[in-house]
Amino acid sequence: MKKSCLVLSVLAASSLSAMAQSSVQMYGIVDGGVRYTTNNGADKSSRLVQVVGGGMSQSRLGINVNEDLGGGMRTLVNLETRINSDTGAAAGNPDFWRQAWVGLQSTDFGRITIGRQYNILFDAYTSTFASFKYSTYIDAFKPELGMSLGSRQDNMVKYMAEWEGLRLELQVSAGEGVTAATTNGKTVGGLLRYATGPLAVVGAIQKLDDAAGKSVTASLLGVGYTDGPLYLNAGWAKNSIDTGFNSTLNAGLLAGISPLAAPSNPAAAGGPAAVLAKDRTMYSFGGTYQLTTEWNLGAQYWHAKQAGLLSTMDGSADLFAFVADYAFSKRTDAYAEFDHSKIKGNLAFSNGASSRSGFMVGLRHRF
Repeated sequence: MKKSCLVLSVLAASSLSAMAQSSVQMYGIVDGGVRYTTNNGADKSSRLVQVVGGGMSQSRLGINVNEDLGGGMRTLVNLETRINSDTGAAAGNPDFWRQAWVGLQSTDFGRITIGRQYNILFDAYTSTFASFKYSTYIDAFKPELGMSLGSRQDNMVKYMAEWEGLRLELQVSAGEGVTAATTNGKTVGGLLRYATGPLAVVGAIQKLDDAAGKSVTASLLGVGYTDGPLYLNAGWAKNSIDTGFNSTLNAGLLAGISPLAAPSNPAAAGGPAAVLAKDRTMYSFGGTYQLTTEWNLGAQYWHAKQAGLLSTMDGSADLFAFVADYAFSKRTDAYAEFDHSKIKGNLAFSNGASSRSGFMVGLRHRF
């Protein structure tokens, strides 16, 4: 009897130990803001006032699973859905889960993940030359993500390994069920990042094929520098597009800013989907400065240029954003943001306007 009790005690202790090695964590962001935008409507004089369900950050709810398998190996799982805090509706339908992946991580071979996840272009931006130190980009105004081929891909296998300051990432997705959506398609790409002291540099290239086998190739280079309260960043990105590449996807690649996805004369050009590019290029630079424990100030500039299949589709855009952020705590902050877009050449916003300004104030909580 005593032996049986001892065995049961050992088994119970082992079970508790195993349970302690696995963790499930719920996390999220709730962000709500009020935004005022000029030249936004049916005509150039229109003004738009709205409550946005994601100002600096898209509101989200996620689950992380981390299980220690022993021997330096772990199981990782992530499920994340985006929500609109202004309405409570799920954002990005029909894809309820904006991320859904499972993977293994080892101290010996690195990490491999399978499922819907961020692509290497998004990883490069956010890890190395994010627009703002305390918030990687402005969700309501994010021109840099217009160059990242949708930021996420379905059906992806991604590998990552790190050696001291060097990081390697590789991705491939099979492309089953390819549609015009930017998040689907056959992809292959790689990223190389090096960080030492206050400096980090990154380069990445990714190719996306549409249903007909036509491709867009995205490449980028970026650098980030942090010295105490000061953060500086600079980047270059280019999308090179095959003739005949899916027209809807071609026109929407810069949907993050939209100026280069709408002709100055939509009726004559056949509508926004007719604005087809041979290539798009974007340069960016900016910085963030932490004035006090509570106050952060940040500014960012982007210059985007499009070379169209026809000269009537050529154009460029200059964009600027400024943000003041006040931290009430480590989890709660308030922000005020201003952005401005100016379009040149043969392109314009869909209502014919060549400029647009936005003002936004909001509150964000992370948990």
